[in-house]
Amino acid sequence: MSQSRTDGAETDSTAVLSALGNKYSAEILCAAGTPKSAQALSEDIEIPIATCYRRIEELVEAGLLTCEGRQLSEEGRRTNIYRRTVDEIDVDFSKDRPQLSRKRRTEAKNRLQDQLRD
Repeated sequence: MSQSRTDGAETDSTAVLSALGNKYSAEILCAAGTPKSAQALSEDIEIPIATCYRRIEELVEAGLLTCEGRQLSEEGRRTNIYRRTVDEIDVDFSKDRPQLSRKRRTEAKNRLQDQLRD
């Protein structure tokens, strides 16, 4: 039983480190402190939209970014809106394998930030 937990934690750590190791991932997470579409993220950090979508997919799979819902774009299309799920990640390299600890964003913090933005 504990073996599967360890394997899951290792897989999780690997996915997070892999996603963070890709160019633009950290910039996307910084820009996604408030809900934004892929188009807005692409424009904010000045990267091609196709690259932005690839990084978003990797970050969502690693649990660092989440789709908060959908809204209408300026062109009238329904688009996904993303926000980061963490505020901090610490990586400990003192063991045989990297150990991650995350400071997750709370729903209360998201609501407060949304109210301040409006």
